[in-house]
Parts: sequence; structure tokens; C-alpha cells
Amino acid sequence: MSSAVDMRASKVPEITLIFWVIKIAATTLGETAGDAVTMSLDLGYLVGTAIYAAFFVICVAGQIRARRFHPTLYWLTIVATTTVGTTLADFADRSLGIGYIGGSTLLFVLLMASLVAWFATEGTVSVDTVSTPRVEAFYWGTILFSQTLGTALGDFLADTSGLGYGGGALVFLAALAIVAAAYYFTDVSRVLLFWAAFILTRPLGATVGDFLDKPRANGGLALDRFTASAVLAAFMIVCLLVFAQRPATRPHGSKA
Repeated sequence: MSSAVDMRASKVPEITLIFWVIKIAATTLGETAGDAVTMSLDLGYLVGTAIYAAFFVICVAGQIRARRFHPTLYWLTIVATTTVGTTLADFADRSLGIGYIGGSTLLFVLLMASLVAWFATEGTVSVDTVSTPRVEAFYWGTILFSQTLGTALGDFLADTSGLGYGGGALVFLAALAIVAAAYYFTDVSRVLLFWAAFILTRPLGATVGDFLDKPRANGGLALDRFTASAVLAAFMIVCLLVFAQRPATRPHGSKA
């Protein structure tokens, strides 16, 4: 009998430092690209959400249909979640009048419900197990809720606390530093720390994106949203070309 461990490749990338670098760039791109459609093109939050929701559905369908991990397709789908998350959060907070606190609370509940349902069904919420259509559906649903929640949290802290976009970004950077310290110096669940970091990188990207493109009177740099989006997209492409990404793997059937 073979002693080799049965391994199943995930359809998401191995979690490395470059993963987090690209993730932050993608979340910042989601903010600038979302604002470019809703504000610069003046299409509004509802139309912007419809456009990016269609983009999200197409990308997720392609990701689920794929038989193996494709870095470009994966990160394109991540960008789709960040852009629709930006416009959806803005639509809920501003157009529907829910407000930052109401929107953040609702999205947090949806995010937790998605994780609980995923765990109840699969026995784990580890991204290393994302290799079947059912798990991918849980994964991308959870990602969408986390990206939308991150937008609402970033806007809430930057707009209502008096910290501004730069100050808000520093708060989320400090929170990420705490998560990193817990990873290196404690035995806290790696799955829990992953999701904590994943959620926190979104409001970081939201505040950085707003800092880049919001008017100077509001504390931003007033950069052109399309130019900023193009630079961020180019940075992501360079990272994907320079740093090879491998799919995450884990022993098949393991729930650890």
C-alpha cells in the first residue's frame, strides 16, 4: 500500500507574502475602479452595482468551471468582488440611507452567517479546501460579503471618526500588524487569522483608494480615478508575471 499522502490542489493560491501584497492592491483597485464608474462617469451607485455584479457573476462562473487554479482568473475574480463590494456598500449606505453603522452591521451578520453555513456543511472554512463547486460557492459568497463589509468599515472610520483617509489606513495597518504578530508568536488558529487578515485588508484598500482619488478638500489627493486604477492594475499584472503562484494544497479529507 502506498504511503504517499493523498493531496488535493485548491483552486486558490498558496497564502504567501505576495498574496497579501496583491490582495491589498486589488482592494485598492476595487475602490478606485468602483468610484470611477459611479462618480467619475456619474452613473450612480445602482447602475455601477449592476455593471460590476454582472462582471462578478461572469468571473465566478468561469472560476467554478475551471478545472484547476489559474492565477489570472482568480485575481480577476477577486477584483470583481472588490469593485461590486465598493458600489454595493455605497448604494446601501448612501442611496438606501442605511448608514455606515447599519450597513456594516448587516454585512457583518451576512459574513458570519456565510462562514457558519460553510463550516456546518464542510467541517472547515479553510481556503485550502476550495476545490469543489460547492466549496467555491461558499468561498466566493464569503469573499463578496467580506469585501463589501470592508468598504463600509473603511468609509465609516474615515468619514465619521475624524481620522480621515490616511488616519483610517493607519488604524487598519495597525490591526493587520496585530494579526501578523499573532500568526508568528501565538498558536491562534491559522484559519481564523487568515479570515481576520482578509477582512482587514479590504478597509485598508478602501481608505487608501479614497485617499488617492477623493478631493483635497476632503483629505484626498484628487488623483484621476482611471489613472490610479490603471496603475494599480499594472502593478498587479507585474506581480503575477514576476512571482509564480502555486495552488494551496492539503491532505485530502483532512479537516484540520
